[in-house]
Amino acid sequence: MSPSRKPENSPTCCPIQVLLPDVQPLSDEEAGDLEDLFKILANDTRLKLLHHLARVEEMCVCDLSTAMEMNVQAISNQLQKLSDRKIVATRRSGNMIYYRLIDNCLIEILKQAQCLLIDSKTK
Repeated sequence: MSPSRKPENSPTCCPIQVLLPDVQPLSDEEAGDLEDLFKILANDTRLKLLHHLARVEEMCVCDLSTAMEMNVQAISNQLQKLSDRKIVATRRSGNMIYYRLIDNCLIEILKQAQCLLIDSKTK
């Protein structure tokens, strides 16, 4: 006998306090999309690149390379992954390609992540 599912609006077995009443639970598709995003972000080099880009309007690959003390090709490879995922955008000026963050939400995610890191170290 398979267990029966409770309707979405049925009472719960334990009392709960809803903290986000206007937010629906993630759908399977949304959860999968977030998983893909977090996989892209789960790389120390890409996180450092994003942090550099979050602090400025835009940066060229050579300046990012210098700031991170890595070769240009390695930086370019990581920026390409971020660009493919539409996290960063590019602008060409002559031979130079400049990168910038597309979405300010990512800046907030980086800030919150640093906050979580600081909080975990103080507890």
